[in-house]
Amino acid sequence: MLKELLKDSTAGDPMGGLRWTHKTTRNLAAALNRRGVAIGHVTVGRLLHEMKYSLRTNRKRLAKTNDPDRDQQFRLLARRRRRFQREKWPVISIDCKKKELLGNFKNSGSTWRRHARDVFDHDFPSWADGRAIPLGIYDIEHNEGFVVVGISRETSTFVIKAVRSWWMAVGRHKYKGAERLLIECDCGGGNGPRIWAWKVGLQRLADEFGLTITVGHFPPGASKWNLIEHRMFSLISANWAGEPLISYEVVLKYIRTTRSTTGFRCRATLDKSCYPKKTLVTDEQKDAVQLIPNRVLPKWNYTVRP
Repeated sequence: MLKELLKDSTAGDPMGGLRWTHKTTRNLAAALNRRGVAIGHVTVGRLLHEMKYSLRTNRKRLAKTNDPDRDQQFRLLARRRRRFQREKWPVISIDCKKKELLGNFKNSGSTWRRHARDVFDHDFPSWADGRAIPLGIYDIEHNEGFVVVGISRETSTFVIKAVRSWWMAVGRHKYKGAERLLIECDCGGGNGPRIWAWKVGLQRLADEFGLTITVGHFPPGASKWNLIEHRMFSLISANWAGEPLISYEVVLKYIRTTRSTTGFRCRATLDKSCYPKKTLVTDEQKDAVQLIPNRVLPKWNYTVRP
């Protein structure tokens, strides 16, 4: 009888055998009771599990942009990452987290409280006390994070300055004597593969610290596979879930107190600099970049030497 009630409101996966329904267990129990079957909603839930039904949510896994070189680039990234780790060279994953409005705004998630906290009924940017731009750097080998919170814009200059801050505070001490650095990032923001200001900034880093910097970009639409997304940013989001980010100090506190069962730790610093929207790159600066495109997929892979 339960199968009959589910017949017209069931969807499912024909390959895996999992099915789901939009009817609640209470509604199903009430319908069965009307048909003379004495049953509670808890028992209905157990029967649904036995019939391979389950509670499901939407999963953001389908990419509308699907580059034909996508799989080849993923394999290249993995091979190169393993090589750098074998040689004990630094490998960092970088990305810019979602910009956050500062103020008494609703933040997704929930916390244990005796009473609900009242927040603004709208998220108007004009009501904000500022905007936090968290640029994250994840050290893959040591499972450590470093976040530079900006206050103005996500530009190439901002990203380069954040990488430099990480190297000065952490990288040069963790990797003494290293002459190579691998950066994995997506194709957008201030570190896009077509942005010359980004490459000019890499050249400045290479010259200042004597580093040969190799960059590998994730294909368009594939930034969710960047390691920083699910090894660092997801932990930070969970740590401040349900808490309004009312100031830069609060943002920094939640980032610095983010932990994981695998030993993840994170540092954070505030960058109060204001970055202009556009940075003019001259032909002389472009010519000075010692750019070596990779033999395989040079559009996403290249090296900058001192």
